[in-house]
Amino acid sequence: MPNIKSAKKRVKIIEKKTLQNKMQKSALKTELKKYDAALEAGDKAALDIAYRSAVKHLDQAASSGVITPQAAARKKSSMTLKLNRA
Repeated sequence: MPNIKSAKKRVKIIEKKTLQNKMQKSALKTELKKYDAALEAGDKAALDIAYRSAVKHLDQAASSGVITPQAAARKKSSMTLKLNRA
């Protein structure tokens, strides 16, 4: 445990930011699962909505540093290929 006042503050801030990152990552995973479910269901309208939502969450996660921009691009590319095949 830190003894210095500023180090104690940093511990609190890091805990808060870690929680925010976990929440954002969890929301991203949920959106990706919704996309996969819509893909399996084959409903074109639901698939389009799920795709847009998933891409938005991927971009937000990449811009805030939760995932790397390359990982977001890779996932978006994979999702687009699946969407075009459906």
